[in-house]
Amino acid sequence: MIRFAFAAVLAIGAAPALAQETKEETCALQAQVVAAVQQARLDRVDERDVQAHILAQSPEWPEKYNNAIPLIAPWVYEQKRRVIRKESLSDAWNELCLQQ
Repeated sequence: MIRFAFAAVLAIGAAPALAQETKEETCALQAQVVAAVQQARLDRVDERDVQAHILAQSPEWPEKYNNAIPLIAPWVYEQKRRVIRKESLSDAWNELCLQQ
């Protein structure tokens, strides 16, 4: 599932509007989205409400990254709670992104 979500988010990164951003910047912004979804899961926000919950907090990433939330959420929500509590999914995402 991470491969699907990752591929879908990379498609967002391939958009011409992102041409100004470096790969490192794009990966870091995607990792911020992952961290926000992970925090929502820790806060026990229902998966169906995660996008509205995150957007209500006025995230600092560019608006185009909001489209990644519903693509990333299923991957985060399928992780076991102990993984969500102990691991940084955003670090894992950033590392995988930079390898692409």
